[in-house]
Amino acid sequence: MHTPVTIIGAGLGGLTLARVLHLHGIPVTVYEAESSPTVRTQGGMLDIHDYSGQLALKAAGLMDEFHAIVLEGRQATRVLDPDGTVLLHKVDDGMGGRPEVQRGDLRQILLDSLPAGTVRWGHKAGSTRALGGGRHEVTFDGGGTVVTSLLVGADGAWSRIRPLLTTATPEYAGTSVVETYLFHADTRHPAAAKAVGGGLLIAPSPGKEIFAHRENGDTLHTYVALTRPQDWFAAIDFTDAAAATARIAREFDGWAPELTALIAEGDTAPVLRPQYALPTGHRWDRVPGVTLLGDAAHLAPPNGDGANLAMLDGAELGKALAAHPDDIEAALTEYEQAMFPRSAEATTFEGGAVPGIDSEHNTAQSLINMITEKSQ
Repeated sequence: MHTPVTIIGAGLGGLTLARVLHLHGIPVTVYEAESSPTVRTQGGMLDIHDYSGQLALKAAGLMDEFHAIVLEGRQATRVLDPDGTVLLHKVDDGMGGRPEVQRGDLRQILLDSLPAGTVRWGHKAGSTRALGGGRHEVTFDGGGTVVTSLLVGADGAWSRIRPLLTTATPEYAGTSVVETYLFHADTRHPAAAKAVGGGLLIAPSPGKEIFAHRENGDTLHTYVALTRPQDWFAAIDFTDAAAATARIAREFDGWAPELTALIAEGDTAPVLRPQYALPTGHRWDRVPGVTLLGDAAHLAPPNGDGANLAMLDGAELGKALAAHPDDIEAALTEYEQAMFPRSAEATTFEGGAVPGIDSEHNTAQSLINMITEKSQ
């Protein structure tokens, strides 16, 4: 295949696609809005699944590099009731199939696997238009355009490429997450550190829950999820870190102090992240010369699958293009026909259906029951 591929977005999905194309000798350029790979931190921990994300890394020829960045012991899981009762303490025996890595480290091994100049930094897509015959033009904010016969939108929730294919737009999913960090937790926040243990803590409750990951060293990364309308969060002044922290913590009055410490003792200002989603089962009719992957194609609230699916999308699209070097449309059709049902599958945790956060069944015991049923 000699048709150059233009990818918009240098996230995990876009970079996986670029790497697979590079291995097959297919010319590719990635345009990324950020000015450099270090302009911001790349998020927290990711569990890379053996049935999706790891398959993508195998296709990319990066399994050795992946194993080198795995944080040992982080597959340990603790499930707690709001009163602090530990209902599950699952150790990491290395057999869980979902090793944990830092997102930034994973992105870096993908970047390092590409020839210099593959990623063009500081190119934010502003507008797009179809030119006919499967060709499209992308205009970048600040000037410059690119015309391509094969365009891939890997540009996330608010994709500028998506309107070429569909009128669907993300809608608020009813829940927002507030993030914070605790540093040097074992010495400065010992109760919270003990509650989290060596890996992941989950403390669910109808309408609210606390997740926390142990990242590099003794850093704890907390995600506090609340099912509230957007105007409820808008009434909180997140520029006042102390007041915002106190307001979020009040929603967990009566919870065990080692859990509320994950919020109240945060060493960073709380960051609000509203959750958005595209319609369930979102798909589009085939449009020549363009497709989507990852959140641009199937945005959903965080469920542990997003990054894995984006990487698998990228790998599968790359393999399809390599398998049909003289027929782009056959490759895109093959990719989309597999991607649509894959991304529409029910949200799972350890293979079981997970109730929504606002469900009365969003409890620690329900989660334990689901995990137990799966193990049997």
